[in-house]
Amino acid sequence: MKNVLKKSVLTLASLGLAASVLAGCNGDAEEAGNADEFKGKITIWDGPRWPDKDDNKYHWLEAKIKEYEEAHDGVEVELVQVPWAEMGDKLGVAIAGKSWPDIAPVDISGSSVSIDHIEQGVIEPLDAYFDKDAKADFYENALDAYTYDGKMYGIPNAITLHSMLLNLDLFEEAGVTPPEGGEWTYDEFLDAAKKLTFDRDGDGKTDVYGFSTYVLPGYYESWPFFYKNGGSPLNEDMTEFTFDDPETVQAIQDLADLKLKENAAPETLGGNDVGGTFQAWANEEQRTVAMQPWATWAIGAAQGKYPTNFAVANYPTGKSDKPVTIGGVGGWVMFHQDEDANKKAAVADFMKFISTDKEQFVMAQNYGIFPARISASEMDPFKDNPEMTRAMEMSDQVVMLPRHPEWQKIDEAIQTQLQLVFNGEKTAEEAMADAKKTVDELLK
Repeated sequence: MKNVLKKSVLTLASLGLAASVLAGCNGDAEEAGNADEFKGKITIWDGPRWPDKDDNKYHWLEAKIKEYEEAHDGVEVELVQVPWAEMGDKLGVAIAGKSWPDIAPVDISGSSVSIDHIEQGVIEPLDAYFDKDAKADFYENALDAYTYDGKMYGIPNAITLHSMLLNLDLFEEAGVTPPEGGEWTYDEFLDAAKKLTFDRDGDGKTDVYGFSTYVLPGYYESWPFFYKNGGSPLNEDMTEFTFDDPETVQAIQDLADLKLKENAAPETLGGNDVGGTFQAWANEEQRTVAMQPWATWAIGAAQGKYPTNFAVANYPTGKSDKPVTIGGVGGWVMFHQDEDANKKAAVADFMKFISTDKEQFVMAQNYGIFPARISASEMDPFKDNPEMTRAMEMSDQVVMLPRHPEWQKIDEAIQTQLQLVFNGEKTAEEAMADAKKTVDELLK
């Protein structure tokens, strides 16, 4: 488990929201306040997590809110439900209008707050509420992900990474052997994708495709394919755009050509429909795609609401001969509080209440993440879950996204061009040349 945290950290510097904010907030106040003296409302935003029997994906936080309110007379916690795909944009608008919530999650898929927002005081430090012993329960690199200039700016709650999920029933139906030990080359993956694309009912139309994924700013399921030949979006000192390297361009084109030339992927490959993409792999009434890459939450979904006979595999290797994946650290941040030190203390208290080792253990078992707390990991949440254990073994394959304060804008410039490649409107070479023009300006 320590491997996961040493290898898969995305710092706050590597992520950002497109928002313009005023710099007049005071983010350095260290007065702890008294949470017990606060009476009033705390607002928290969250995205959907795992469903209960009624398909309510907010039941976990709703139950914790009820429990907290019953124990704290006069405190109301308001939950605002925000789809994950909209979280970054909505927070950006809220920050621009100085109408932010008290608490919001850092999206484990990649959207977060920028260093600029920390420096401008939009995000509050939490050191007054965590002593040395309390911080020691977090894996070091998970805590580092929420540390800037020596201060703690969030509570690490979850670690995740991406892996390939294979529908074994479709492999069997097509007579394709899954990669032994989940390890394969890109050529082997391509051969499997072609064989897994077939006409099931003999009507002359393809019913099942070998592979699909989506392309969307802030999401990186497809990106390990672009790293397979040793590429990365920026050079090591983050002064040059490098996704236009010929080997990377070829890696991008290879994946797009699954649809454009090989016909081994549906027209939706490279689109922005996250839910529809997942349904095509996991929904029993569909099952029209055999292989898809997902963050580890999808493992829990495939073991729960969408029971699937599946296996976890590495991303295929290319010329670098090394499998790679992308991982991250998610958690909770506190947005700027006014001068009410007691409210700030109550907000921190509630954040801690939903981030205990017990809650991280529950989330690990149900939501497909690795705990950020050492004590939660020591509870061994995956002892009966070989698929999550297999995903955890991939931790030494993790690469980090560039830790650049303008990363969100850089990411958007790249992903917009990638969508054009997958739509067949540009070649990968043309698209990355155009992305370079935008990114170079951001790197100046």
